[in-house]
Amino acid sequence: MALEDAMTQVDQAFTRESLRGASFENAFGGATSFLRRRYTKDLSGVDIAVTGIPFDQAVTNRPGTRLGPRAIREASALQAFDPPYGWSFDVLEERAIVDYGDMAFDYADVPSFPDRVTEHIRGILAAGAAPVVLGGDHYISFPVLKAMAEKHGPISLIQFDAHSDTWPDDDMDRVDHGTMFYKAVKSGIVDPERSAQIGIRTTNADTLGVTFIDAPEVHRIGPDEVIARVREVVGDQPTYVTFDIDALDPAFAPGTGTPVWGGLASWQAAAILRGLAGINIVGGDVVEVSPPFDTTGATAIAGAHVAVELLCLLGARMRR
Repeated sequence: MALEDAMTQVDQAFTRESLRGASFENAFGGATSFLRRRYTKDLSGVDIAVTGIPFDQAVTNRPGTRLGPRAIREASALQAFDPPYGWSFDVLEERAIVDYGDMAFDYADVPSFPDRVTEHIRGILAAGAAPVVLGGDHYISFPVLKAMAEKHGPISLIQFDAHSDTWPDDDMDRVDHGTMFYKAVKSGIVDPERSAQIGIRTTNADTLGVTFIDAPEVHRIGPDEVIARVREVVGDQPTYVTFDIDALDPAFAPGTGTPVWGGLASWQAAAILRGLAGINIVGGDVVEVSPPFDTTGATAIAGAHVAVELLCLLGARMRR
């Protein structure tokens, strides 16, 4: 059946009828929606909406993450054929998933950008869907979390990152990808006592009360212990998972703006994400994929895999 479908399917982003199931369209052809899901603004009956926010005007070093959503979509075509590996169920068959497209905004009007993001996510949540966001630089998580907290109350945050992004900044209007979680904690959006950071390897003495598992500790104790600690911290609280691709070592993800050596290996990240199955996840993102700094495409491939794991985590929670 797969061979027959491969000979007839094309541009599934626009031609597919069902919101469920695999796609056997040639990986190298056609319109590249995320996992060949249907591009649509109609969220009726949708469980999970994948959306891109191609913004990179908050970076402290190398730009280019505005091109991240497009590259992640293209890389995801390699995963559209089969059930996600390592899971006991097929989220593509069980859940109605769409590509909601990118958020529209005026790139020259940066001050208006945060509110547009919050309103964009509000629309997804109001339709009853869970968001999986493709960035974009990491600042986007802050206005996304505002919408999540409006619906769910203070959020537990699981953050994969090389940087804590909690450097002090009391100007809530500043748009900076290194201070947004300081703002999220200080404004009551994120509950620090129910949150965890994984893979950090830059210095910031004040953790704001967030559980801190840096990269050397991940290497020392292994994924199973990391999973146990994080699960204990977040409990059954509504949880948002944010994955900065620089959590991975530059050997695995060179295409990012602020790479730091000594990071997680791909297998460690995959094991930890899968070990979180069953948490009360309400949304997530993968950010900081910067294609201009990766001629191999490996970083976008990693980003696409992370996004698929987020789909599976949401699917596991919906199964409960």
